[in-house]
Amino acid sequence: ANPASVMPSKRAGAELAKPSKPTVRPGCANFGSGPCKKRPGWSLDALAGAALGRSHRSALGKSKLEQAITLTKELLRLPPGYEVGIVPASDTGAVEMVMWSMLGPRPVDVCHWETFGSEWYTDAVQQLKLKDVRNFGVDAYGKFPDLSGTDPAHDIIFTMNGTTSGVRVPDLDWIADDRQGLTICDATSAIFAMDMTPWHKLDVITYSWQKVLGGEGAHGVLILGPRAIERLESHVPVFPLPKIFRLTVGSPPKLAADIFKGATINTPSMLCVEDYLDALVWAKGLGGIDALVAKTDANFGVIARFVAQHAWVDFPAKEPAT
Repeated sequence: ANPASVMPSKRAGAELAKPSKPTVRPGCANFGSGPCKKRPGWSLDALAGAALGRSHRSALGKSKLEQAITLTKELLRLPPGYEVGIVPASDTGAVEMVMWSMLGPRPVDVCHWETFGSEWYTDAVQQLKLKDVRNFGVDAYGKFPDLSGTDPAHDIIFTMNGTTSGVRVPDLDWIADDRQGLTICDATSAIFAMDMTPWHKLDVITYSWQKVLGGEGAHGVLILGPRAIERLESHVPVFPLPKIFRLTVGSPPKLAADIFKGATINTPSMLCVEDYLDALVWAKGLGGIDALVAKTDANFGVIARFVAQHAWVDFPAKEPAT
């Protein structure tokens, strides 16, 4: 056969490679810094009430920050004694301020199966140079380690839902109620989307509002339980602490309580705070945390049905529970 008669021309190849425009488009195509989708119906009008042109230390600015803290506690149904603070540098800042401020008194188990969790292991070993660190990791994305070997006498760091691996912690049964160490949970891709209860299993919870709720970047949220606060007030770190990592004041150290009442370590963006408030108010109107988890499960169901119908795509998680 004449090769010219069976081989497509360059023009035909270009036409085949040209992507077609989708005929169905999302009702709201806006994304935050996550990048995660903004709430349905979001527009810039949602930010009209932002405390712009005013200091975050003004009565108006501080009231906005206090409202964000109060709504967060309310939506998550946190137990009494759990404190919420807005901190610098997104979830990364929240995790690392905890590691620098609290680690050292006990051996540490770092459980990781994705990129960010691996960074916490690197921090513990190479930056903080902790002497007794155990590695509960995996050799490939999609796998999940056996967490039954973690020691309740150790501090335990883990990621609730792997942002980069699609693998999550199926439950918290492996965490002992009578543990001596702290549990430090990076919850940034889980909180407001997954059932993370019972809260008493978690002593420290960190996240950024740019995940799940579709918020804007640069801000982290730190939740401390009573046992974490006790550690802060009984342990003086041997590591140098830059200002944005300092969670205590005085000697002996006491919790910097103002951080958890609307003050911040450094200057926040009141525009981003307003956007977070908008997402929280929307979530409350939707029906709170139960409705958010139900929405996540429904969305997952859509994807699961698509996966079941197409052989060329699959979930990275090797275990269905994860």
